[in-house]
Amino acid sequence: MNTATLEKMRTMKLFGMFRTFKTSLESGKTENYTPDEMISNLIESEWDDRRNRGIERQLKNARFRYKASIEEYHFDTDRNLDRNQIMRFGECTFINKHENILITGSTGIGKSYIASAIGHQACSLGYKVLYHNTNKLMAKLKIAKADGSYIKEIAKIERQNLLILDDFGLQPLDAQGRSMLMEIIEDRHGKGSTIVTSQVPVSKWYDIIGEQTVADAILDRIVHESHRLELQGESMRKKNRTIS
Repeated sequence: MNTATLEKMRTMKLFGMFRTFKTSLESGKTENYTPDEMISNLIESEWDDRRNRGIERQLKNARFRYKASIEEYHFDTDRNLDRNQIMRFGECTFINKHENILITGSTGIGKSYIASAIGHQACSLGYKVLYHNTNKLMAKLKIAKADGSYIKEIAKIERQNLLILDDFGLQPLDAQGRSMLMEIIEDRHGKGSTIVTSQVPVSKWYDIIGEQTVADAILDRIVHESHRLELQGESMRKKNRTIS
């Protein structure tokens, strides 16, 4: 009977229940539970299993450049970084409010890590997140324009609760890039949150975007109701090389 029950659990993809019930049978602990305790234990195991698989799926879909964690971040005082503020970002209430986060500072100072750490935390809370290097995203969308998959790619970006645009401003946008960025920001305005990291101060983003009218439209939607982190100090990569 137990073998048949296990097989049915596996067939119905109740993997959390399957593993817990199988372990209980093998260890002989089933007699230690009342029927309602056993049911509760099985349901809890299935709940946790589905939640963990959901988080793994969200992390895979996000396509982060590297793994990052808020808890493992070193909050050096010389970087103009408020630990309490970052921990609040980790609660992801800014996503519910459709607010943006703009992170600026010199190369190697930890902008991408912070953005990715917030993104990882958002995934663990069940939000849909997508990470992109900005230049690579523009190149990908240009190819999508040519092969007919552009609408699908833009729709995917629009569906995300949180979009991370990393390394914005390494290259000025051309006319096509401006148009695509405008479409992305317009589609997400008031419906999703965006984290932008850049070596370039926000005040100079007009020059990166190029055309004044388009730049005004884009920045009005990005900067309005945004949180700003302006990191200072020495490059962490350089500092780590010095230490090693």
